[in-house]
Amino acid sequence: MRVAVVTFDGFNELDSFIASALINRCRKNGLEAFITTPTPVVASMNGVEVTGQRPMEFVTEADVVLIGSGVKAREVVADDRLISRLPLDPSRQLIGAQCSGALVLARLGLLDGMPACTDLKSRPFVEARNITVLDAPFHAEGNIATAGGCLASQYLATWVITRTLGEDAARDVLDYVAPVGENQETVERALRAIHAGEAVRH
Repeated sequence: MRVAVVTFDGFNELDSFIASALINRCRKNGLEAFITTPTPVVASMNGVEVTGQRPMEFVTEADVVLIGSGVKAREVVADDRLISRLPLDPSRQLIGAQCSGALVLARLGLLDGMPACTDLKSRPFVEARNITVLDAPFHAEGNIATAGGCLASQYLATWVITRTLGEDAARDVLDYVAPVGENQETVERALRAIHAGEAVRH
């Protein structure tokens, strides 16, 4: 199972790297994430240049697509050609968005009829697209999920791992990366966020 972590120019490092790093701890179980970019190299909001592991076209092959956030999200959603490179299909893919990535899902029409989570700066722009924004870190309905707040990227990764490999696999990953002495607390908090945010499970 392959995960495309869509990473645009101006991306937030916490969003793309936390999600991909947590998911890639499941490689031995057949779940692998790839930083997926519209150009060969993208620069983060802090100027960190990253070479994409997969081109944007990879999203059509991926089993899971996570849309990362960044300071250029509004430019992304205004770019018809770029948006056309994201033919996502929730009937066969798990699709998630982090913070301003919710704007991309809204632009694609994937949030019609469902609320979303996003960060405080992106909230008014998401609401301007007639999407209800929740005061919560994570929300999912069926195969679509959104997370709000940079560190909520761990919840998005937990959702992906739980949906593809099961809760035990997610527990193992979270336990490994948790701050020392806070293992159980970290695991339970993430799983609690996922369960609270899942309105419908398929």
